[in-house]
Amino acid sequence: MDGNASGEEGNSIDWDTEDELEIQDIPFSSGTNTTIPTRDAISGNGEASSSAGPSNSNLIHHFVGMGFSEKLVAKAIEENGVGEGSTESILETLLTYSALENSPKQEVVNSDQCSSGYDESFLDDFSDSDSCWSGSEITENTSSLHERKKTLLSLEKMGYSAEEASIAMDRCGPEASMAELTDFLCAAQLVKIEDVYLQELPDDKPKNIYNGKHKKRRFYGCEVLKNKKQRGYDMDGDNETIRLPKPMIGFGVPGEICPVFHRTLPEAAIGPPYFYYENVALAPKGVWDTISRFLYDVEPEFVDSKYFCAAARKRGYVHNLPIENRYPLLPIPPRTINDALPLTRRWWPTWDERTKLNCLQTCIGSAKLTERIRKALENWGDNDPPETVQKYVLDECRKWNLVWVGRNKVAPLECDEVEMLLGFPRNHTRGGGISRTDRYKSLGNSFQVDTVAYHLSVLKDLFPGGINLLSLFSGIGGAEVALYRLGIPLKNVVSVEISEVNRNIVRGWWEQTNQKGTLIHIADIQSLDGDRLEQLMNSFGGFDLVIGGSPCNNLAGSNRVSRDGLDGAQSALFYDYFRILDLVKCIMSKQ
Repeated sequence: MDGNASGEEGNSIDWDTEDELEIQDIPFSSGTNTTIPTRDAISGNGEASSSAGPSNSNLIHHFVGMGFSEKLVAKAIEENGVGEGSTESILETLLTYSALENSPKQEVVNSDQCSSGYDESFLDDFSDSDSCWSGSEITENTSSLHERKKTLLSLEKMGYSAEEASIAMDRCGPEASMAELTDFLCAAQLVKIEDVYLQELPDDKPKNIYNGKHKKRRFYGCEVLKNKKQRGYDMDGDNETIRLPKPMIGFGVPGEICPVFHRTLPEAAIGPPYFYYENVALAPKGVWDTISRFLYDVEPEFVDSKYFCAAARKRGYVHNLPIENRYPLLPIPPRTINDALPLTRRWWPTWDERTKLNCLQTCIGSAKLTERIRKALENWGDNDPPETVQKYVLDECRKWNLVWVGRNKVAPLECDEVEMLLGFPRNHTRGGGISRTDRYKSLGNSFQVDTVAYHLSVLKDLFPGGINLLSLFSGIGGAEVALYRLGIPLKNVVSVEISEVNRNIVRGWWEQTNQKGTLIHIADIQSLDGDRLEQLMNSFGGFDLVIGGSPCNNLAGSNRVSRDGLDGAQSALFYDYFRILDLVKCIMSKQ
């Protein structure tokens, strides 16, 4: 994707602000009206009650008035007794039961139907069994059990399954922070599709861990699943990804032995204009089927940019371009880490066998992380660290694309190194008031220029006099740079991009490369309607190529909060790409 979200700040997921704080402070479920009083209120009530030496009936009335059930109160009184100072211990027991009652529910999915309620409360399930919990066991295990369940629920709220969360907690230890747990889970996903840590997890529906007379509890959040089912999602695996080809070489890549492909385009897909759409390959199940269906039933071409440079970038492309007689940009860019970053070779340890970087993201690893890695390695002096330390370091290096810059020292890529890996000219995003953070963000959302140029190379012979380009979600101008490097003159370019930072980058590149054509910037894609398109096309005779990649915010696997597919607020902008493309085809058919 070479575009920003619908707003300038819309394409990054902030894991450290209100979303995470809300998860950490989990309210009671809507099924209970119990209000937890503050500790001051608890103390005050306890003193008042104990001074009066309350009877059983008074205590029951007192706690029922606070919102607890009479059955629960009676059980707590039976366990703690009635006497001087007993009120507070009874209340603590009641709060313990409430915490257990509102603990995360075991994920049990019914493929035929899904109810938004639970069969029975958690407490009622356990109170039916005399052997399940005793008062002493609850007292001894309350603190650790409550903390573990709270952490499990927090991770489930982020989108991880109960099994994933439980394994992460076991691996990282009981003292692990939430940040360490999510780092573990994210690293596992970034290393492989089927992570080595979680490879034994069930792929299907989670199993019910209760048996005997304990009743099944229904899947947490199944109202969301029901809504998705009503919208036409395939519920056999909502978050499964489309089966991708291996190797991911599309209709061929340079330097690889590939079969000869022939394809026949549907009649509706045949230009003019040519069109080219890009997005992340690892999208939720059904997304690429929908994209293909809207874009005239053209089959996606899935390509990993590791065949063009030293960094992986798995992307899907739907286009109506010819697939014969393609050629790569020259000079061929380096395709291994050591060739692309030769200064790292001196410090690269033998146990780090990486030759390619992972997908370049919009953010980088922190200084604290690299400091932790340095300290972990220095403990072992001149010897190789043990496998457990190596594994930790490699997981972090893969996740954050860290490279070796000194003895026991790793560092994130610099902006100019990312520019080089993505095929942009040096300093393409530098200067003009653009912050380092904005540079990483813009680069992380861009095309890989060499990959796109290979696909667009067929246009050079078709448009020797230059091309009229409609660039949607332009980002930092990956399409424009690719065409320019191919030697295809840019006659007229209409660039639609919401981010002012990105528009300034494209405008600066346009001026620095002395482009002779006309550049028109439009900020809001939704303002580009039929009248505006017809006006633009009448002025220079139509568009030869409509290119773009709508925001991938709600498609990318790293988004564990709002991975809603094409229903997501940002990724739904794909439909604007189709709307505009269809308008262009309609207008040009009448000219």
